[in-house]
Amino acid sequence: MSKTKKIVLAALFLAIGLLLPFVTGQIPTIGKMLSPMHIPVILAGFILGPAYGAAIGFICPLLRAVLFGMPALFPDAVGMAFELLTYGFVSGSVFRALKKKKGNRLLRIYITLIITLLAGRIVWGIVRYIIALLFNLEFPFKAFLSGAFLFAWPGIIVHLILIPVILEALYGSKLVKEE
Repeated sequence: MSKTKKIVLAALFLAIGLLLPFVTGQIPTIGKMLSPMHIPVILAGFILGPAYGAAIGFICPLLRAVLFGMPALFPDAVGMAFELLTYGFVSGSVFRALKKKKGNRLLRIYITLIITLLAGRIVWGIVRYIIALLFNLEFPFKAFLSGAFLFAWPGIIVHLILIPVILEALYGSKLVKEE
């Protein structure tokens, strides 16, 4: 893929990441549960690679917080920046590493996606814990479990259904190529 095409697609994924939360944002609880900003970041990692995915993931929540006031810049967008950076980096890295195995693409997508979602949520928890320590805020383990898994399960299911469908459609249509 040419560098120009990658930059254009990166801008597209960033724009989608900024705008997609408006679809669910009218009801903040649903928006937090479905995590719409995660979808274009994870897709960017798969399609553009770990560097672009990480950059888009880090920038997206911070820029959205500055432009639209949602999520709150601190501590939410800061924690999300590292979480989404991880999503973009891990999805790009693991998918490329698994490509060397020459297996079923859909299986590689699901394995990558599960590893990505776990890694991002763990990083989010670590960053939120560090923020809590530095600024004398509370962040008990129960809050981590609740925020990362119990309250987020609808979004996890949406990601596990929607992202493979989108990727298979893009790869199958030859709009993007596996790198």
